[in-house]
This record gives sequence, structure tokens and C-alpha cells, in this order.
Amino acid sequence: MKKHDLVYLTEDASHDAAIEIINEEAFGPGRFARAAARIREQGPHDRSLSFICTDNGETIASVRMTPVNAGSVKGHLLGPLAVRPSHKNKGIGRQLVRIAVEAARRKGSEAVILVGDPPYYQPLGFEKVRYGALEFPGPVDPARVLVVLIAAGVQARLGGVIAWRDDSAVLAVEVGVQPPAEGAAA
Repeated sequence: MKKHDLVYLTEDASHDAAIEIINEEAFGPGRFARAAARIREQGPHDRSLSFICTDNGETIASVRMTPVNAGSVKGHLLGPLAVRPSHKNKGIGRQLVRIAVEAARRKGSEAVILVGDPPYYQPLGFEKVRYGALEFPGPVDPARVLVVLIAAGVQARLGGVIAWRDDSAVLAVEVGVQPPAEGAAA
């Protein structure tokens, strides 16, 4: 039996090519037509909340988190989550989800939302979103829209359009960079 040396790391740009291959293997070309992909096309994912797993140095799994507004809730869209076929059913995907949700909690996210299989995600703390509460930019099965509520009072505010959220102005303030004044050349 092969010994695995699994290491979980924060994603960086050097992982992009391997992640693309893993997602192609897992979801095929149809992955670009999904409603969640429409949200991801609106802006970049948050690398600080996106993670990979390596086995003996090879990237074998990935999960990404995209900042979103879900109505008035400032949350993150989890996905895609993918594991190479050679490493499925070893708990790697579940561990990546746990790591990503905890990182979102520490960063102040109010909720983590996804479109996925309830039997897989509910044991990880996800619950179904109220039927029809969120409007995606494309068809989605409402029974597969799931959420982990992180902040108090989020359930009542979780409704309306879900769309990518631009955190760049917030990040600029956090690191002490002032955005250019209106009308100023950047």
C-alpha cells in the first residue's frame, strides 16, 4: 500500500495549472455552464481562503472561496471543490471544506454558501437555504443550495441576488493603501 504524505496549503498562483487539470477531470467542460460559475466569472476568488492538498509534493485537490453578497449577507461561495480520482474517498475533500470554512470564519465572513449534494455537505455543518431565497445568475436546483451560517442573525437576511463582492477597497484600507480620490488618475 502506498504511503500518502498529505499537506494542506493556502493556494497561490503556482497552483493554477494543476487546479485547472483537477477541475477538468472532476467536472469536464460543462463546469463553465453552471450558475455558480457565472458568479465566479464576475471577479476573482480569494486566494487567502482557497486551499490545496498535496501528496508527496503533487497537487491532488483544491477548494476555492469567492467573496459574494447574498442579499445583504457578506459571505463566500465555496467551490469548486475537486479531488483527483486517485485520491477520492480518503476524506481530503471534507478536510479542505473544514479548513476553508474555518478560514472564512476567522476572516469575518457571515456565511459560506455552495451548490452541492446535501448528503456530502450536511455532515460538515451545511444546511439547506430557504427555498428560492437566493437568486443565482442562471438555473440552479434550490434543494442543492446550502449554507453554513457563521454570524448571528444571518438567516433572516439571507435572500435576494447572489453576486461577486469586490473586497479590493476593503483590502486597500486594511493594508494602509488609500484608494485614489474620485477623478484622480490611478
